[in-house]
Amino acid sequence: MTAPTPDKDAVPDNVSGPDNASGPENAGDAVSQAAVVDRSDHLAGAENALLRADELYAGYVPGVNILNGADLYVKKGELIGIIGPNGAGKSTLLKTLFGLVPVRTGSVTLDGEDITNLKAHSLVARGVGYVPQTNNVFPSLTIEENLEMGAFQVPAKFKERFDFVCEIFPALRERRKQRAGSLSGGERQMVAMGRALMTEPSVLLLDEPSAGLSPKLQDLVFIQAQQINKAGVTVIMVEQNARRCLQICHRGYVLDQGRNAYMASGRDLINDPKVIQLYLGTLARA
Repeated sequence: MTAPTPDKDAVPDNVSGPDNASGPENAGDAVSQAAVVDRSDHLAGAENALLRADELYAGYVPGVNILNGADLYVKKGELIGIIGPNGAGKSTLLKTLFGLVPVRTGSVTLDGEDITNLKAHSLVARGVGYVPQTNNVFPSLTIEENLEMGAFQVPAKFKERFDFVCEIFPALRERRKQRAGSLSGGERQMVAMGRALMTEPSVLLLDEPSAGLSPKLQDLVFIQAQQINKAGVTVIMVEQNARRCLQICHRGYVLDQGRNAYMASGRDLINDPKVIQLYLGTLARA
């Protein structure tokens, strides 16, 4: 089976009512039959990409790969979603792009420069931001101090970047002296995303930003991701809430067993019968 052909002109749908559309945990052998083996779409689309990953093999334990030839590219100004069942390697892919998991074979390039296996601090200096799923704020520091930590490499730009972040998250300005440890999960997520934006990244990696939040706060996170993207930041988002992610992204990747199963526009994926059957279930028909 081949992947759906990407629709380059598709415009993301507006965010609608909150749903939890996590795919099944065990898509299993049916997915291996769907895995993309023809890389021609990737190779054609990845030309002049802002960030590009080719045939990544990576893992945490020597000799055990979590990624098994994963490809990805994102063009400047895109919002890309990565979905798939639990254990597919989605978060591992983001961590590998950000230098937290070693690449065994394959390559990562940023704006034409090879950044494979560069350390996280070097990637931040080159314009890559990363928001982990958990432990993503300094709880003993205030909101303002958290944002100052985000700007530690560019302290002279603090005021400019603080104003930019507070345009997207106005509540952060109003509560700047409040300790992050006293915030709700949704508020902490705002601080974490705001801190990552303080370095003026060209591309922002978001790992499960809606995880653990109420449906109302999940909806807010997706709206904020769109706002960040519309403000000029390229975004790559990993999400278990597959349906909501595909609603807002320009293109989506379905990852399974550490490799690409499908790549197409969010609209095409959310309407593809096989993707519905294997990953979205009846929620995709709503």
